[in-house]
Amino acid sequence: MSARQFKISETLGELNKLAPTGYALGIHIEYTTPKFMFQTYPKAWLDYYSSNGLVMSDPMVAWAFQEVGSKRWSDLDDPAGVMEKAAEHGMTYGVVVSAASEDSRTICGFAKAESEFTDEEIAAIEEHVRSIHDNTADTAQLDHDTVEQLKKMSIMVTHPGS
Repeated sequence: MSARQFKISETLGELNKLAPTGYALGIHIEYTTPKFMFQTYPKAWLDYYSSNGLVMSDPMVAWAFQEVGSKRWSDLDDPAGVMEKAAEHGMTYGVVVSAASEDSRTICGFAKAESEFTDEEIAAIEEHVRSIHDNTADTAQLDHDTVEQLKKMSIMVTHPGS
């Protein structure tokens, strides 16, 4: 196991602690497709989101493609009510984080049920997202085994039990 691979796995573990209701990380999105995708949101939400095509009206996605940094869900303009629907699925509070480099962007959403994310939690999440973004920026520089492990981790995190 390489040092980078271990750091990414450890970082995902930290994100699990910070976002107990789940998260979605689209890592290095080029055009509309991420190199890696990690999702721990409740399955019922993932199914609802997908079957209703909410990506097209998701205020997190719109904000994150235009901005870099973070923003609480409660501060997003949400005319379609996507965040209200998320709350109905137990994801009452959240934060969106966007990191960008010259040729790609990483967009992530994090959820909690009990309270808003604190400024300290948001700063920690941003640091973890930036670390993942930076450490996976050039998959050509990562060894084959690390890339394969990232793909497997992506599947395991997004589809537990698969």
